Amino acid sequence: MTLRRTFDLRTKRAYDPPAESDGARVLVDRLWPRGLRKDKAELSVWLKEVAPSPELRKWFGHDPARWDEFSDRYRAELAGNCDAHDAVARLAELLKRRHVTLLYAAHDTAHNHALVLAAYLCDHLKDEYDRSAP
Repeated sequence: MTLRRTFDLRTKRAYDPPAESDGARVLVDRLWPRGLRKDKAELSVWLKEVAPSPELRKWFGHDPARWDEFSDRYRAELAGNCDAHDAVARLAELLKRRHVTLLYAAHDTAHNHALVLAAYLCDHLKDEYDRSAP
């Protein structure tokens, strides 16, 4: 399979209604979103392993002042955790075939781990593309 140069990757709150344009709907939270019924989520897959560690999540506490350091620490976790690495590989495979929407429960749409994960995935796939290019 040839790797596409562009990726259709989106982020969306898990509480927002599913849409046809979501493509593969992937929950990337370690905990199930409070109050969300599983039959309403319409998930393709739930990848708990790719979420930040409980320690990192608690340290961040969704404090925008900690955003930059949280992003760096979370990227380091993604790069160093074997379970997260496997989950990133699964996401990369999904992205090679179709568009993907990463779902998260956080209220803050500008400072959440799904945004960091999306950027990490794009970097990961760009690096893979650059290595495979002639």
